[in-house]
Amino acid sequence: MKNPYEWLAAAINNHTWTVAGIAAAIFIVAFFGLSMVTMQTGDETYVDKATPRGALLNHYTETYGSDAIMLIYEADSVRSPDALRYIDRLQEDLRNERYVAGVSGVVDLLKQANGGTLPSSKAEIDGIIGQAPPELVERMLPSDLMTISVIALEPGVSQEAQEQVLGNIESAIRISEPPPGLAVTVSGTPAFSKEMGEAMGAQMGMLILAAMLLMVLAVMLLFSHVRYRLLPVGIVAVGLIMTFGFMGLFGIPVSMTVIAAFPVLIGIGIDYAIQFHARFDEEIRHRTIPEAIRTTVANLGPSVLIAMSATALGFIAMFFAPVPMVADFGLVCTIGVVSCYTAALIIVPVFAIVTRYRPKKETGASSPAPEHGNSFIEQYDRFLGRLAYTVAKHPISIILLFAVVAAGGYYLDQSVPISADEKTFVPDDMPALRDMEKLTRTMGSTSTVPIVVTADDVRSPETLAWIEQFGVYEQENNDKITGVTSIATLIREYNDGVMPSTGREIDEVTARIPEATLKRYLNGNMEAVLEFSTVDMEMSVARDLVGRMQSDAVWNNPPAGVTVKITGSMEMFAAVMDDISDSRTYMTMLGFAFILGFLILVYRKFGAVSPVIPIVFIVGWNGAIMYLLGLDYTPLTAVLGSMTIGVASEYTILIMERCEEELARGMEFLDAIQTAVQKIGTAVTVSGLTTVFGFSALTLSTFNIISNFGIVTVISVGFSLVGAIVVMPAVLALMYRYTGHSRVPAVAGIAE
Repeated sequence: MKNPYEWLAAAINNHTWTVAGIAAAIFIVAFFGLSMVTMQTGDETYVDKATPRGALLNHYTETYGSDAIMLIYEADSVRSPDALRYIDRLQEDLRNERYVAGVSGVVDLLKQANGGTLPSSKAEIDGIIGQAPPELVERMLPSDLMTISVIALEPGVSQEAQEQVLGNIESAIRISEPPPGLAVTVSGTPAFSKEMGEAMGAQMGMLILAAMLLMVLAVMLLFSHVRYRLLPVGIVAVGLIMTFGFMGLFGIPVSMTVIAAFPVLIGIGIDYAIQFHARFDEEIRHRTIPEAIRTTVANLGPSVLIAMSATALGFIAMFFAPVPMVADFGLVCTIGVVSCYTAALIIVPVFAIVTRYRPKKETGASSPAPEHGNSFIEQYDRFLGRLAYTVAKHPISIILLFAVVAAGGYYLDQSVPISADEKTFVPDDMPALRDMEKLTRTMGSTSTVPIVVTADDVRSPETLAWIEQFGVYEQENNDKITGVTSIATLIREYNDGVMPSTGREIDEVTARIPEATLKRYLNGNMEAVLEFSTVDMEMSVARDLVGRMQSDAVWNNPPAGVTVKITGSMEMFAAVMDDISDSRTYMTMLGFAFILGFLILVYRKFGAVSPVIPIVFIVGWNGAIMYLLGLDYTPLTAVLGSMTIGVASEYTILIMERCEEELARGMEFLDAIQTAVQKIGTAVTVSGLTTVFGFSALTLSTFNIISNFGIVTVISVGFSLVGAIVVMPAVLALMYRYTGHSRVPAVAGIAE
């Protein structure tokens, strides 16, 4: 039976246009999917709805949760009658908007104290404000220069509906004709999410363009010894479009981390294109085009397939991450590497036939006698060969040196902090973030920690007593808690400050509470919510707060049959920190396990572990760099370990494969490793440096989470090159020394 790659080479040689037509049809289908790509922000990118935590958060959001849109009014005096009349008129208009549950502001306080009408003079306004509760005035009217209206949305409103409401509010403000000197700013979590999504969309285009330009520059500088040196750029563009298209067709959204996948794919995809182009250019110097295509496709195709599969397995390990955006990152990268590999495998030989490819003047990259050349490429070839030869003769000292550095890196990695605060991921100067910070400074923290209580009857005297007691306990014993609202506090409020003692009295008081208010804290007779307001704090402190409240709930011993669960955004981000801490190690170990199992399955010998050993070192070096640069682990940098495994495995596998190929031709081991590194080392270096150029586009991002990821990935790719060119020959030398090889004589005589 003919090898599939030999069959493909024959098909390309004999039916070039048919193969090109099939490839073009697949490309057109993928191109159609571009229009179906969507952006995604919000809770769904951090927590899976199918998990108990995600299901509870989704239930809370749809049943109780009400995101609020804030309107910030700023003027020389927001207490002026003209400004307040404008605010009142605008609020009335906005109450009629769909999905708006209510609008409140300082004008409501004034109207309530003035018999339902707005005071007409500054003196009346100042008099009412002077008699109002100070804490209420402080939140609604922090100064004479600014006031705030709160637009509460209905529970369970989708992100799309929130954006629709935001658009309607912005339109209403534009046509509302505010008094001279009065500025109105839309803020709040929905506005923050909308602006972040728009910034992500703009950022994605900028990053892809920057990565492509940097890649073109790298190819022009480093790949000049071949004809049509920009061909790999076109191949990557095709692979990228296919990736986008399949994302749209499969319904995979673009999130904050998925944006970073595209420069990553550009960096990895250029490697496949360069490998095929360089190998074909090497073969065409000694063969006809059909022979060169057959040799390139049949020999290099399987090698790069193994390397690509190992890379994909590193990304597949991310599928098991508990954070959805990380899993999506792994899925997009997996689709991308397959698309780029397929594009390179087909386009290079088809392009060669169509253009009747002719190589440039012979250089050291392919010269049978490179020792006579003086070009930079020739000198670099000889340097790599000598380096590999020297390393292979002294493997133990080299491995010990790099192993000690890696061990130190693994130790330092445990001290790298973890961050899951969404506000630290976005640009510091993003207007929506600045507005949110202004709100926090003015109103205090708008964060809450909801606790869902379920029981056979949450309105029973025993359960209500526990709900009230737990709320009081948290306020008295936790300095991060500033207040609590629950069905118990509402019942006491609507019963003149007295808690009813019987079920009948409770029902009578409950009936007096407005339905809209009651629904925020009570769902039938079996479920209720306590809303704890908190001070503004860093996410690491919030994580400790959530853990303490969970312990407090257990310690306060709820009545039999009562269950207590914490949910909400703060609990979600605290859980994300735990997920990052646990999953980064889990994904790395899983990536190692996948690739090790794959290599043993493919090669069926102990020496198959060779490509993994340098990667173990590289992952350790990454930990040291994270610590020394003062970077945090985020949902994106958490994938660094498994991504490094995928990227570095390609380089180490290609070195081993070429060494095997030279051994199969009858070379002695030292000559084989020298020739392998000398011939493929330049291509690996060029593709690696081009990958660095692609990844470096990430550092241009204004999103801190992406730019920091760019820094560590650029360094990681550099480490991967060192691991492949320096560490891999040493590992292969030890493997051949102590295990021997069926194709060549034993190499026990290699001196240390």
